[in-house]
Amino acid sequence: MPVFSMTGYANGQQPVPQGTVAGGARPQAQARLALELRSVNGRFLDLGFRLPDELRQHEPALRELLGKRLKRGKVELRAHLEHQEAAALVEPPAALLRRLAGLQDQVRMWLPDAVPLSVAEALRLSSGGASPLTAGVAEALLPLARQVLDDFIAAREREGARLVKLLKARITDLRELARQAEPLVPLAVEAQKQRFLARFNEALAGADASTAASGQERALAEATAFAIRIDVAEELGRLHTHLDEIDAVLDKGGEVGKRLDFLIQELHREANTLGSKSSTLELTRISVDMRVLIEQMREQVQNIE
Repeated sequence: MPVFSMTGYANGQQPVPQGTVAGGARPQAQARLALELRSVNGRFLDLGFRLPDELRQHEPALRELLGKRLKRGKVELRAHLEHQEAAALVEPPAALLRRLAGLQDQVRMWLPDAVPLSVAEALRLSSGGASPLTAGVAEALLPLARQVLDDFIAAREREGARLVKLLKARITDLRELARQAEPLVPLAVEAQKQRFLARFNEALAGADASTAASGQERALAEATAFAIRIDVAEELGRLHTHLDEIDAVLDKGGEVGKRLDFLIQELHREANTLGSKSSTLELTRISVDMRVLIEQMREQVQNIE
């Protein structure tokens, strides 16, 4: 299965026939319905809608459509109805305007403080009180939303593939750093052992044989304790195990973001322990380089669904 990013964008548009206005006027020109779908990362699925008034009634259907195919991310759907100028300036029938004027006079006879009708209100009322777009939008909205959603998911898949490629490259780099770290600990232990022995030999110069032997045993015991204290073989082994698991999760695909986030935390723990046990500048450098790579991986994993 592919890996999907939570970051994506897609848009689409479609002409919508506006039908006829009340009173049998000629058909109005087409409007244009445009949809934009965009998302950023989020812990859960958070759907937001920015719809014009004509489309508010379709929000539940749009929410159901998105909820079936998206699992995580902060997702926003924007819809625009772009009325063509010719459609907005269609002349209402004179009979309707006379009737509106008569109704306005009757209302103002009883309510003299009532505000006169505006041109926009007269045009709306002459079209029957509702936008003639309603039927056309109902037919066009969901098919267009499905098309935009398909493009959106394809964009998330492409971004997910790019993130997988980046993560795989970081895994390769971490394996190389671990390979460099493995021989450093035995070398550090041997060097420290020789330093302990040299120091005790100097301190015991001129002492009797039994005291010298006892001092040498103590030096070896301290060298052994030092070796145990700085041994990072266990941490490197767990680091390799976590990298193998991340590789397997990426190859499996699907909804892997939360699993990867947990594994990245485990990688951080092993790299930090490696740094705390560091006994050489080279091992410290390797630990720092590992933590930089793991932090880069963490930022990339935050965008995976």
